Amino acid sequence: MIRVQEEDFDIGAELATFCAGDTSIGGVASFTGLVRDMAPIDGSARTIKTMTLEHYPGMTEKKLAEIEAEANKRWPLAASLIIHRYGTLAPGDQIVFVACASAHRQAAFDACQFLMDWLKTDAPFWKLEDTDTGGAWVEARDSDDKAAARWGKPETAS
Repeated sequence: MIRVQEEDFDIGAELATFCAGDTSIGGVASFTGLVRDMAPIDGSARTIKTMTLEHYPGMTEKKLAEIEAEANKRWPLAASLIIHRYGTLAPGDQIVFVACASAHRQAAFDACQFLMDWLKTDAPFWKLEDTDTGGAWVEARDSDDKAAARWGKPETAS
């Protein structure tokens, strides 16, 4: 299941309904991404006041569904969930939630990590950090490309 939304989400409520009643599930792995209060910009740390996430409705959901479908092809998942927020967020706010459920824990762990690695490189979101020295668009990181590449995804040219 994919949800792209402006409003916050309740992790406890999401997990409570995520795979309720499916007794074939032996493990659930999840990840929650938060807005940090510091960002490396031009070799030094800057204080983040807010982060604004932009996206193209329709295109974003389609790409997230493709990434989720790839995870479901690679691992025997009973359920998967991606919630990604957009809009203006403050440090400490939740940005993304990913959960994967499977009969065995390793599949849930691997699929969850895969989803986050591919979301970081392929999800069509643009992030603008408002810092103590002005605004700066978040650039792609080589470390994110390398993390995604270990799952068989080619690194992008930098």
